[in-house]
Amino acid sequence: MKLYLVIAAVLISELSASVLYTQQNQKSVYKKGIKTSLLYNPLSDEFIDAINFHQRTWRAGRNFAKDVSMKYIKRLMGALPEPEDQKLPTKIHELEDIELPENFDARERWPHCPTIQEIRDQGSCGSCWAFGAVEAMSDRVCIHSNGTVHFRFSADDLVSCCWTCGMGCNGGFPGAAWHYWVRTGIVSGGSYNSHQGCRPYEIAPCEHHVNGTRPPCNGDEDNTPKCNKKCEKGYTIPYNKDRHFGSKAYSISSNVEQIQTEIYKNGPVEGAFSVYEDLIHYKSGVYQHVQGKMLGGHAIRILGWGVEDDVPYWLVANSWNSDWGDNGYFKILRGSDHCGIESSIAAGLAA
Repeated sequence: MKLYLVIAAVLISELSASVLYTQQNQKSVYKKGIKTSLLYNPLSDEFIDAINFHQRTWRAGRNFAKDVSMKYIKRLMGALPEPEDQKLPTKIHELEDIELPENFDARERWPHCPTIQEIRDQGSCGSCWAFGAVEAMSDRVCIHSNGTVHFRFSADDLVSCCWTCGMGCNGGFPGAAWHYWVRTGIVSGGSYNSHQGCRPYEIAPCEHHVNGTRPPCNGDEDNTPKCNKKCEKGYTIPYNKDRHFGSKAYSISSNVEQIQTEIYKNGPVEGAFSVYEDLIHYKSGVYQHVQGKMLGGHAIRILGWGVEDDVPYWLVANSWNSDWGDNGYFKILRGSDHCGIESSIAAGLAA
């Protein structure tokens, strides 16, 4: 009996030491990231080199010019935490009735829906919460109609007219955007200067990347568009008749298979996660945070999943134009709620 107690004590001691080591190691990695951020400018070549030195699952490179304002970059992070009383109901899928593939890409699954292939640009505005929503809504309307309905929802209409969604270009609640779609409806609208739909995006893309031709970004603007319930000249459908509605809005739990099943059945979803300074330099591979301080919450569109070099990932579309990252996309570690990527999933169904 005493022998069993001694063995048990040794095992518990080793387990405790292992847990303590893991916690200390995680703290060490975090502290190294903060230290590197303090030592180097987060837009410097040295910071990019430090990212590539400390990990091997993804490659960092220059997306933003060295002289871009960090104030501008922080302004892009517009996903705010959902208030408890505004959180969407959680949808639960029956997981036994579906066999999920190891790799899935919504662009390949629904090639007849062109919006799934598109990368938009939120400009100098913290409207990611609206872009992630209207992009996924546009995809889902097409998927729901088996490719017969092509409707690009207006980010401009959502940012400027949804009073319950937050503060426009100063941030908003992704879940509230989906609730607004069901309750009020959203009109059509393409990208800046596209003259597509009722209310195209009013905020011009600015040059936050290298070797570009657009005007520079400075992040100083308080440029939330005014709520104009009229369509632009030349568009023949009245504003109220152009509104398209959702039938349901809901969240998905952080369970990986629940998220996969929702995407597999109904199309891309909106997600939100914490962005750190190293992500802004993403070029390829499966992102895992290793360097830098947190910049804020950011909303995106999740298109699918896969495995690269034995590392599971989510496939994500950003809204910083196609010259950021991997042609506007990035992959992020799947299965451990990395940076909170699996904790804030919003979705809905077309009416």
